[in-house]
Amino acid sequence: MKIKDLIIAGAGPAGLSAAIYGMRAGMDLAVIEKLAPGGQVMTTYEVENYPGFAEPVPGWELMSRMENQARRLGADIRSSQIEGFAWNDAEKYFRVALAGGEMLGARAVIAATGASLMKLGVPGEADFTGRGVSYCATCDAAFFREKVTAVVGGGNTALEEAIYLTKFSSKVYLVHRRDQFRGAKLLQQRVLENPRIVPVFDTVVTSINGELRVESVSTANKKTGEAGTIAVDGVFIFVGYQPNTAWLPRGILAANGEVIVDMHMRTTMPGLFAAGDLRKDSIRQIVAATADGATAALSAYEYLESL
Repeated sequence: MKIKDLIIAGAGPAGLSAAIYGMRAGMDLAVIEKLAPGGQVMTTYEVENYPGFAEPVPGWELMSRMENQARRLGADIRSSQIEGFAWNDAEKYFRVALAGGEMLGARAVIAATGASLMKLGVPGEADFTGRGVSYCATCDAAFFREKVTAVVGGGNTALEEAIYLTKFSSKVYLVHRRDQFRGAKLLQQRVLENPRIVPVFDTVVTSINGELRVESVSTANKKTGEAGTIAVDGVFIFVGYQPNTAWLPRGILAANGEVIVDMHMRTTMPGLFAAGDLRKDSIRQIVAATADGATAALSAYEYLESL
């Protein structure tokens, strides 16, 4: 087995940025991505806060450009899933086991596997997933043309997706457990000015109901305890993220599963770096993930030079 300089786990903004910087530094590297390159940004309708684009750019186009740039530089991007990860102390390299039994080795590894959308965990959510429950408005909004939908959440993603849904749905209930949204002020302004969006503050969804498809959500007011029901045809859930770090050693993780790194994206394990949404204190923005990836790649290069 040939030992590579670097393995990058994940081909979202952080992973692709790391690949670009790694290739420019002359490293022999491989990028492992279990889905399609691009990560969650691929499902984002429009990105308007990434520098260099005067007009909003579709998420798929932005990530396609990053992927093409990495491939032009010669990056080896492979479609597979990491099933095992360990340090070979005798020979001083990381062993990365892929689905199907393939084994890769590298002197350095950058973890950039991102985070997954969290679920509500309420009755009916699993039963109606794909039958009215969705975690991607860009993917499924067209199925709810002139229908009533609900978005659960109050951060940037929830606000963006609620705005996008108004292109299709006749009414969008935006259900948030606090008394004000957490998203950017500009997004909050757009939400509150949109006549198709109905904010529902201080409220949680307690169940998702229906027969063959979603017909309503049951709610509870967190301040008064009052129970309620909202008739909807679909529910879009955006209540946070869970870092995709189950494959990593427990010793480098915070209590919530995020990877602990320093400002150079170094973990406490020499040769192991982390970048993007899986790291502790990430602001979960594309531009920040790309910066993390560049930093991690340059730190990995310095580490390899020191061996």
